[in-house]
Amino acid sequence: MNKWTKFTLPLLQPIAAIIVGLLAGAIAIMIAGGDILQTYAEMWKGAFGGMYFFTNTLSRATPIILIGLGAAFAFRAGFFNLGAEGQMVFGALAAALVGLYMPGPGWLVCIVAILAGVIAGGLWSVMAGYFDARFRVNLLISTLLLNYVAVLFAGYLVAYPLKDRSGSAAMAQSEMLDNSVWLPKLISGMPLHVGFVLAVLAALIIFVLLKRSVIGYEVRMLGGNPLFALFGGVKRGPMMLGAMFFSGGLAGLGGAVEILGSQYRYIDGALSTADYAWTGIMAALLAGSHPIGTLIASIFLAALQTGGMGVERNTEVPLEVGAIIQAVLILFISARFTYSFLKRRKGNKSDGTAV
Repeated sequence: MNKWTKFTLPLLQPIAAIIVGLLAGAIAIMIAGGDILQTYAEMWKGAFGGMYFFTNTLSRATPIILIGLGAAFAFRAGFFNLGAEGQMVFGALAAALVGLYMPGPGWLVCIVAILAGVIAGGLWSVMAGYFDARFRVNLLISTLLLNYVAVLFAGYLVAYPLKDRSGSAAMAQSEMLDNSVWLPKLISGMPLHVGFVLAVLAALIIFVLLKRSVIGYEVRMLGGNPLFALFGGVKRGPMMLGAMFFSGGLAGLGGAVEILGSQYRYIDGALSTADYAWTGIMAALLAGSHPIGTLIASIFLAALQTGGMGVERNTEVPLEVGAIIQAVLILFISARFTYSFLKRRKGNKSDGTAV
């Protein structure tokens, strides 16, 4: 296999999944009575048609990129972290609390709030890893169920003890952060903030870490061939805890930058209904857990969402067309991932919940 084939072969299935997804979207548009070319043109305009829409797409992609990178890193290490939603929620809540109650200059509070978000998300993720290492609790189940605990607990906090009672609104939300704590905007008057720069830097750092460092080699070895990694001296338990902390920390960072750069307060359900977590996991799967690919896939999926809003504004086609395209993408991605998963499990049935 030459270099060109080796480089292009992994891209074939994601590209095929995108094409089939767009074809499925075209069928949905026809059923809805819309014009296919006009609808896709409006979707493009809604995502990239002007500076505001372009920066809005990148802003929406920011937490998706960070969550996707966290999921991709865990996948590379051979662990299935489905708890990004809960880790993001705790990261966002920690950032909001630090932003509200920590004294000091705004820039310092902002930095500490970001670090608090990373630590909160990382520790929430490590707990699932500890359950797996110590009690053999299936990582898929524990990370998934911990999402409910995190979301409901955070919802309780902002509905009762931390609720903003200064206004007449009945929403469950914390108080608004002081604007000195907010993340700076990259372009004045546009929604894009510094969190996007952090997301791009994170993608580059993870790419170099996986390709050029000893830890990255051990992570790839553990994810690619767990049995060989164990014989090679890689300790699965510490490596899993480290990978889970890193993965959850990135999800927590995604929640923190969303609070500090876009929402400026914790609002119950705002992060869950926006579906950042599952979209991030989807981006990681679509990119085959490649950091740079995850960055690009996250922007693509965010563009489907913002473009879908443009379609609903300017045509009779409903917003759900974008969701249909994403659903078809998931089907094709899942087919590939399930095949890989089954092949791995067939070769090694005794290595815990590593995939």
